Amino acid sequence: MTGYPDPVTGGNIQTITAPPAAANDVLIVGAGLAGLFLALELAPRRCLVISPAPLGQAASSAWAQGGLAAALDPLDSAEQHARDTINAGAGLVDPIIARLIAEEGPARVRDLISLGVPFDRTPDGALALSLEAAHSRPRVARVAGDLAGKAIMDALVAAVAASTHITVIEGVRAVGLLQDDTNRVAGVVLRDAAGNLTTQTARQTVLCTGGTGGLFQVTTNPREARGDAIAMAYEAGALIADVEFVQFHPTAIDIGRDPAPLATEALRGEGATLRNRDGKRFMANYHTLEELAPRDEVARAIHSERAAGRGAFLDCRTAVGTHFPEHFPTVFGACKSAGIDPRFDMIPIAPAAHYHMGGIVADFWGRSTLNGLSVCGECTSTGAHGANRLASNSLLEAVVFSHRIAAHLRDAELDEPGASISTIPASLPHDALQTLRGEMSAKCGVVRDASGLGDLIATIETLRDQHGPARPLVTAGLMARAALAREESRGGHYRSDFPDTGEPERQFLLREFKDTAEEVA
Repeated sequence: MTGYPDPVTGGNIQTITAPPAAANDVLIVGAGLAGLFLALELAPRRCLVISPAPLGQAASSAWAQGGLAAALDPLDSAEQHARDTINAGAGLVDPIIARLIAEEGPARVRDLISLGVPFDRTPDGALALSLEAAHSRPRVARVAGDLAGKAIMDALVAAVAASTHITVIEGVRAVGLLQDDTNRVAGVVLRDAAGNLTTQTARQTVLCTGGTGGLFQVTTNPREARGDAIAMAYEAGALIADVEFVQFHPTAIDIGRDPAPLATEALRGEGATLRNRDGKRFMANYHTLEELAPRDEVARAIHSERAAGRGAFLDCRTAVGTHFPEHFPTVFGACKSAGIDPRFDMIPIAPAAHYHMGGIVADFWGRSTLNGLSVCGECTSTGAHGANRLASNSLLEAVVFSHRIAAHLRDAELDEPGASISTIPASLPHDALQTLRGEMSAKCGVVRDASGLGDLIATIETLRDQHGPARPLVTAGLMARAALAREESRGGHYRSDFPDTGEPERQFLLREFKDTAEEVA
């Protein structure tokens, strides 16, 4: 597909410079699963990790409930896992990448076990593997039912604390990429809670900053996950792909919280059913796989039931029943805090922005199209997820590519960057951000159309005129324009005015830079 005009315009910009010296060998921006596993795998090479919050907090990885998908059962295979990944991705998954993550997945699970992750076991000591939507075999390794993300992050944080080659800086956020006169990335500009700007230079910078859920009013992600890395990389000239594809988790718990608690997919894998407020099951009206249909299909079905005024609920009373507290403690606690007892009550649910399939393009070794910049995790587009991520493949992709980036960088001779510069926009005020989030959920959500997307783009342009090219506005603008340009429905992108699916075609975006002489003229 063709691109569209460059949305990066406006004022409220500061220029920051840094000297021609690399303070760090490897600089890792982000402290979720991708960032921390990468840091550990880099040993003995020294690295600096940037964490916007105290280590282990405010990372989407810690909130992952389902677990990590890998072909660990003797009756399963990497070939089957790759095939399921490709099928879920609605024609846009790179088959080579799908096979790569499927083949390397079991070894990475064993790496996590060696770090102390207490994956659930069967009575005979084998890994207890659960079935999730669109998987042909049980292959999701989990912890205490719904605590996989927290358990993995706890183990990684402990390992990082015990490592001598890792330095961590907490309480700062990356707000821009430094580039030298060859456009090589030379590090980042950081902003602390008081608004002060500092620089960290490096021979290699790796962005592991998470996704874009915080751009939506209803999300299961930390509110801070607003796609800043995509905006920074796009402005720096990196290739971006498939940003219109957002996965909306069908079963966020609808109790008015921001972010919304998640009712893990594993509940439906255990036999929980979807019902309207009259107690009638409805998924058979939408898909032959019913509750275990791909996430996009289930999310649209729930959206339709809610839009029709029938409501949507997850019924776990028979499938889980009295075992709920010990089998799914996180979900049970969230429900109980809102006065819902899922042993006896149905759980009110709504689709919520959960995972971004698009992002900064990366090769087999996690390298972006910019020298000096690698990328890993949800901010990337590796080709692993296509238009619709297979459940529990996100943690898998993160550990596989963290391992591969580390293998590439561990002993590499890294070039020294030159003197560098970055342009930093002002932050988006709270009220403007909330306006943006409401519009993104309403008009770039589960169901989209040209009219709503056009209105959204106009709102983004108005906000940019008022506040400058703040990072959330840049990323939201890219997503909205990409969604408008894709005149078909595919995976996580559904156009009510173009409900049919066309030929599979990825959408790549590259900022057009004006010639300096042209800009002066």
